[in-house]
Amino acid sequence: MAEPLLAPIGGVPALIETSEDLGEVFSQLKSGSGPIAIDAERASGYKYSARAYLIQIKRRGGGLHLIDPIAVGTSPYWAEMSEAFSDQEWIIHASTQDLACLREVGIDPKIIFDTELAGRIAGCERVGLGPLTEQLLDVTLAKEHSAVDWSLRPLRPEWLNYAALDVELLIELRDEIEKLLIANKKLEWAKQDFAAILKSPPPPPRKDPWRRTSGIHKIRDLKALALIRALWDARNEFAREIDLAPGRVFNDETLVLVATKPPKGFGDFKKALLRRTRLTSMPFEEWFQLFEAAQLLEGEDLPKLRMPSEGLPAPKMWQSRNPLGYARLTHARAAVIECAAENFMPAENLISPESVRRVCWPTPPVEVEDRLKFVSAELAEYGARGWQIDLIATPIAAILGETEPLIVEVVPEETEE
Repeated sequence: MAEPLLAPIGGVPALIETSEDLGEVFSQLKSGSGPIAIDAERASGYKYSARAYLIQIKRRGGGLHLIDPIAVGTSPYWAEMSEAFSDQEWIIHASTQDLACLREVGIDPKIIFDTELAGRIAGCERVGLGPLTEQLLDVTLAKEHSAVDWSLRPLRPEWLNYAALDVELLIELRDEIEKLLIANKKLEWAKQDFAAILKSPPPPPRKDPWRRTSGIHKIRDLKALALIRALWDARNEFAREIDLAPGRVFNDETLVLVATKPPKGFGDFKKALLRRTRLTSMPFEEWFQLFEAAQLLEGEDLPKLRMPSEGLPAPKMWQSRNPLGYARLTHARAAVIECAAENFMPAENLISPESVRRVCWPTPPVEVEDRLKFVSAELAEYGARGWQIDLIATPIAAILGETEPLIVEVVPEETEE
């Protein structure tokens, strides 16, 4: 049975809150050796920004450190630390969540080892930090403070203890996962994926983000959509200005209710927005003007019910729009699932579903010998790594001549008597 680890072995270190103390952290880390474990805590769901409110760092021989980047503020040691360790490996669990906020303060890793992604590639069934630590190190970690508001000050001692545990065993965990990768000849695969993460550009701004309002799919009235758009934009701008999660200004349920059952006047409008919020000071007059202006929109000024998709149709539409493409897709999906099972990893880590769809939609080359080149080139264009192409290009190329969809028999689940 796994042993619980209730606190860091060396105790919870004092919180670093000044640039001078950050310099001392830098000196201690330099005296250590090997890779550097790092983690960051953000106030997701509480703040608009995705900035780091706590950074945890550990290195063998270099100590465990908890840093308050808000209190430290601008410091030359952030960049100096990043530069000094540019040839060192940084261990991060779920790196895509933390890299942006680490770069924001000045820590820009050039080499990473992502324990979550490595766990997926290695074939671990559960890849959260807790399950991986339990499975590979026989230790359980406390996770009861994972969803707290890390922007609050002062940070509570029990929160700091939880945060310290996030990096306490990260180096040992990395070593155990690396052993699995080497044993299964997957280490190079993981390294290619790590490098791809570091090279990935930030995602482009989402087009019409207001369309992701919860409950909007039920609305067919264009006037109501115009009201949602106006109030969503106003809420988003206000949330950005005060750095508060938009749902904490007023939630989507309120937004949809005001749009579908418009208040009769300013008083009712204000009362509706105040129904489920703790804020009392908001630009109600300005918002009401935007609300009234949106109600007057007509014709082309109204939003479309659905935005035309710039990508491929949803797979459920393929059978009618592109029957041959649909047939290829069913066989390709089966090939991906089979190949992923053979290599003990989730299918989405073998190859992205979007890449498979993009290969299957167009008419493939007539000559069979040209299909492998076609698939390999298409997958590479859509960001597939070399190891992924080596594994899956041939199986997908082999099914591109299929003209009838693969019918997958669904086996009913057994019920307990």
